[in-house]
Amino acid sequence: MDVLVGYATAQGSTRGVAERLAAGLAERGLTAEARPLESVDDADAYKAFVLGSAVHGQMWLEPARDFVRENLDVLGPRPVWIFSVGMPAALRGPWRRLAPKEVPVIEDRLPDGLRFREHRLFSGVVTRAQLPRTGRLMFRLVGGRFGDYRDWAAIDAWASEIAGALARR
Repeated sequence: MDVLVGYATAQGSTRGVAERLAAGLAERGLTAEARPLESVDDADAYKAFVLGSAVHGQMWLEPARDFVRENLDVLGPRPVWIFSVGMPAALRGPWRRLAPKEVPVIEDRLPDGLRFREHRLFSGVVTRAQLPRTGRLMFRLVGGRFGDYRDWAAIDAWASEIAGALARR
């Protein structure tokens, strides 16, 4: 089965997650490729989709939202999984406990009509260089820690679940 693992990234963290998902699907016998969503010319060439984006302001990046809007007719009858990459694991205390509440907000801001089987929120990479000086200060004040928080085991496990669901189709 041809699976698009499409992504929109700001700093490259989401690309890494998408590439790992595509590799995990391929290891389980599926034909899968990770591609930036703005470079996908023919969505109809794929039989299933795993779509993801970095999250800024509790919203997917514009290229991901555009892709969904422009391809709702293709996505509708096919299996779709979605993922978001943010910074929940980089936060501590009460801020970290609020992270799961971000998922429904992200979903509400997706283009109307997108049907998907599951949505996962993964943590990405947060570096000092990604934030302006005031952003770094605010991040530290809310207990943020810089680093790579991608949970490769969770990403691999999700790829396995998706592959299993597609094999049962």
